[in-house]
Amino acid sequence: MSEGVVATNKKAYHDYFIEDTYEAGIQLLGTEIKSMRDGGVSLKDGHARVEGGEVFLYCNISPYKAGNINNHEQGRRRKLLLHREEIYRIFGKLQQQGYNLVPLKVYFKRGIAKVEVGVAKGKKLYDKREDIKKRDAGREVAQAFRERQK
Repeated sequence: MSEGVVATNKKAYHDYFIEDTYEAGIQLLGTEIKSMRDGGVSLKDGHARVEGGEVFLYCNISPYKAGNINNHEQGRRRKLLLHREEIYRIFGKLQQQGYNLVPLKVYFKRGIAKVEVGVAKGKKLYDKREDIKKRDAGREVAQAFRERQK
């Protein structure tokens, strides 16, 4: 059984401040699960929306290589399985300006496909620059520490 992380959305951490995260099940077709186990999922341009009291995920799951005419549609929306209270909490946050619901990672937990979604607020350009400066400073400190150990 393939366990562990299938795909991550590194760009989400660069473009957004992640405030809350939720683990949700995904309603999938058989060929979608098989394609996910082969690593055919991309969260790069993915997003999620609350529509009619339900949460839907929009991401690309590539067609299953060994599939036939009944293969799934690549960019279709997929229902996320969340508790009602979680949906209300997410919907309340999304009503505020600047908040989005972004998928962070897709993984298998005890053989079941799960997605971690985050309620996120968009970063400004200067926030991204600050993150880059902090990361570079951390690298320089680590490098100096390694040099000192030698």
